[in-house]
Amino acid sequence: MPTVEELYRNYGILADATETAGQHKDAYQVILDGVKGGAKEKRLAAQFIPKFFKHFPELADSAINAQLDLCEDEDVSIRRQAIKELPQFATGDNLPRVADILTQLLQSDDSAEFNLVNNALLSIFKMDAKGTLGGLFSQILQGEDIVRERAIKFLSTKLKTLPEEVLTKEVEELILTESKKVLEDVTGEEFVLFMKILSGLKSLQTVSGRQQLVELVAEQADLEQTFNPSDPDCVDRLLQCTRQAVPLFSKNVHSTRFVTYFCEHVLPNLSSLTTPVEGLDIQLEVLKLLAEMSSFCGDMEKLESNLKKLFDKLLEYMPLPPEEAENGENAGNEEPKLQFSYVECLLYSFHQLGRKLPDFLTSKLNAEKLKDFKIRLQYFARGLQVYIRQLRLALQGKTGEALKTEENKIKVVALKITNNINVLIKDLFHIPPSYKSTVTLSWKPIQKADAGQKRTSEDTTSSSPPKKAPAGPKRDARQIYNPPSGKYSSNLGSFSYEQRGGFRGGRGRGWGGRGNRSRGRIY
Repeated sequence: MPTVEELYRNYGILADATETAGQHKDAYQVILDGVKGGAKEKRLAAQFIPKFFKHFPELADSAINAQLDLCEDEDVSIRRQAIKELPQFATGDNLPRVADILTQLLQSDDSAEFNLVNNALLSIFKMDAKGTLGGLFSQILQGEDIVRERAIKFLSTKLKTLPEEVLTKEVEELILTESKKVLEDVTGEEFVLFMKILSGLKSLQTVSGRQQLVELVAEQADLEQTFNPSDPDCVDRLLQCTRQAVPLFSKNVHSTRFVTYFCEHVLPNLSSLTTPVEGLDIQLEVLKLLAEMSSFCGDMEKLESNLKKLFDKLLEYMPLPPEEAENGENAGNEEPKLQFSYVECLLYSFHQLGRKLPDFLTSKLNAEKLKDFKIRLQYFARGLQVYIRQLRLALQGKTGEALKTEENKIKVVALKITNNINVLIKDLFHIPPSYKSTVTLSWKPIQKADAGQKRTSEDTTSSSPPKKAPAGPKRDARQIYNPPSGKYSSNLGSFSYEQRGGFRGGRGRGWGGRGNRSRGRIY
């Protein structure tokens, strides 16, 4: 085992030999043996081994293994030095192996060491992106859970920082190809991260690229399967996938397949939906997603049938006026509750799809049903006007900080909801019914007129990567507006639209665990 003096002497031999260093194999072997010494010898070996590595291709395996031993040393300073020098081994056929080693080292819990690994990976990424991806995806597909998790997060956070000359079209195609392999078996959280990775690729910003992503999501959602509303995993999987699809839809990339599935399989089972996410209003969640997708629905095969299902569900939330007793008083104990949040979603979706079959209300319904619908609309509109007046009065004169209180923020959202419903009802009261008005859904940011249908790769509110639901109300949590009839109530329910993903294992293909190891998490 060489001493410090022997290491320096052999280092001098190799340094003086310059380009003929390869002729001094014995000297390099002494340096390799330095990894068996004490702390000082190891630190020197960690620096000397990579410096002369290129001169001894026949000792490449021994040199990489020696450096790898140092990367696993008990002394953190030795580990850091060895990791820092690893990119120097990333030459030719050795690069994928170095990438594989660095990917495994992402499991380090030492923050400085972890940062060194990240920097080293980025360094070799710029040398050979394809080779580096080979090492990363090898560990994602076959590595331990902690390595897989951190490798995916590395890709989701670091790819976007790389310059265009590194992320060439060929490299992006490799990322897509390898990602498809991984997506055959992922958890909900992993799926969200891969959608973030793929939607950020330049080659997938085009209409055809977005269409590819929508097809990937549809495959994950398994829209051919029988929908089971009582299975929380089945419901959660569909919602996770739909959230990822929503920001991809546009006037050129249609949501038809998803809207059809929601109308045919989800709406009829709305009341029996279950979710593993505590505190989530699953019915409202579904209706919001349907409303967002309905704007971009293309030609639908069973349009009349699905419009009828949507119409029937809308009627459930549009009550008839209570019967009056002989003295003119309300015969019942109380008036029906007007569920404005639900009605906004359903009415908006019906309005969007109704444009495709404008004679649905006049030709497809019999006169009695149309009359019944008009009575319901009229009753709802009357209650609506009461609440709009109350809300405007409550917000009158309030500006700036006053509007930022939790109570007033809820009232502002409530006013958006009620105004939206008011506009849509007015359209349907036209003879014949009109579908020309446009409204911005209450939870969506108001679009500028010149923004058109421009889509971006940025996540929308409805498709953000799921997060843990906080114990208290979130500042940006969507609010359900459902006041009791006859007075304004500030005691409104709230729910977090975002959640952290993770599906329970044992579900076969994807969204569970690979093999016998469940990767799913329940929150």
